[in-house]
Amino acid sequence: MAYRQLPVFPLPIVLFPGTPQSLHIFEPRYRQLLADCEVGDRTFGISFVAPAPDHDASPAAGAVGCTAHVRAARYLPDGRANIVTTGGDRYVLRSYVECDRLYRVALVELFDDDVEDGDLDGLSTTVRNAFTHLAEALAALGDQVAPPIEVPDDPSSLSFQIAAALDIDLDVKQGLLELRSTTTRLRQLHRIMRRLNTAVAQRVELHLHAKRNGKSGSKVSGYR
Repeated sequence: MAYRQLPVFPLPIVLFPGTPQSLHIFEPRYRQLLADCEVGDRTFGISFVAPAPDHDASPAAGAVGCTAHVRAARYLPDGRANIVTTGGDRYVLRSYVECDRLYRVALVELFDDDVEDGDLDGLSTTVRNAFTHLAEALAALGDQVAPPIEVPDDPSSLSFQIAAALDIDLDVKQGLLELRSTTTRLRQLHRIMRRLNTAVAQRVELHLHAKRNGKSGSKVSGYR
């Protein structure tokens, strides 16, 4: 495992490896963080913290986050900035480092999924199909046709992209980020999407029934 010192940006979001994240930078300390990143390797850490308007939350030692690499930045005249980042490596926050910066700096330990035996292709295909089915059902609610779904072939990358795309509780997403088993993450995603597909299928049927104004009609194949 590799260790490094990393500027940390606590946010009520969960960033996954390989996925994009747009951010609006306005606080002075994070303007300083961005400026320092621009002259460094353009990398900082995003650590999930629950929204806490009454105090400045800090992730505790042992918290899992994800590095963010700044891909593009657009600076506004008043000093604020809109940036686009991409998730990189996951890390465990080990301790905070004393420094003269306005933002937090931590010693973090980078990690990846454990090496697993066996073929994940079958499980990956099942999860990919469930995700495609969910996207089609959600599009049907808006009387649209879902665009072609493009997801990675690599099982680990696939799991991260789908986890990032799902509209689920942040605590659940954080749990998925912390897992070190691709197999376990894919299985959990499959269970989550089975529940989501069942719920969305019922909404699709109600939507189509309302469009028919209560007249009898056939059900849409694949949504129930």
